[in-house]
Amino acid sequence: MTKEVWIGLIIPFLGTSLGAACVLFMKNKLRKPVERALNGFAAGVMVAASIWSLIVPAIEQSEDKGGWAFLPAFIGFWIGVLFLLVLDSVIPHLHLNAEKAEGRQSKLKRTTMMVLAVTLHNIPEGMAVGVVLAGLVSGSEMITLGGAFALSIGIAIQNFPEGAIISMPLHAEGTTKKKAFFFGVLSGAVEPIGALLTIFAASAFVPAMPYLLSFAAGAMMYVVVEELIPEMSEGEHSNVGVIMFSVGFTLMMALDVALG
Repeated sequence: MTKEVWIGLIIPFLGTSLGAACVLFMKNKLRKPVERALNGFAAGVMVAASIWSLIVPAIEQSEDKGGWAFLPAFIGFWIGVLFLLVLDSVIPHLHLNAEKAEGRQSKLKRTTMMVLAVTLHNIPEGMAVGVVLAGLVSGSEMITLGGAFALSIGIAIQNFPEGAIISMPLHAEGTTKKKAFFFGVLSGAVEPIGALLTIFAASAFVPAMPYLLSFAAGAMMYVVVEELIPEMSEGEHSNVGVIMFSVGFTLMMALDVALG
């Protein structure tokens, strides 16, 4: 693989790691309005990335199908949603501020299940980066180096607050700062690993690229609707989540159009 591909893989992971490092320098846990703002921002970035970086290229690559150009994106999107639904039902995990764990019953520690929740969240992001980079490697005309970097940078930007969201609550629950930082970094490690595996898999199925792009979009949208939007809206009514969603959405949109 080229140097550009490796850079595209590492950028999102650096975003998570830098965010997790906040626990080493900040004394207090995140306040509720801050958590809502960060979740809203992440949701906005993921929705915009799903549309401009994944679904639109998937439809454009199927233009030879005429009026049925939407079909591969339609099918791939639903497979992505169902894939995350299965993982969500099988993997034991605990969302931020939740008391009851989801997935299969398990005797895992609370902190472990919190890390698994963020790891589950990061899987579709890694797949999205991997599919786009795979399209770049395969020479797809619809995916440019700028577009691939736009997605990597956008995911990295929203990974920064995510790293803080996982590491700081872990510390607030009694985990040492160093351990909380380690778990935050570990939760983000699934992204470059997942992206790398996706690149190798996608390179063998280049004709299926529209399905793979929309698959990643469906998986990301599942995370947004199932996790991020409820978390940005929970508790006392506030518009901060919606405002930061709009900021994240327009930022990712601008990045993709400007660099793509």
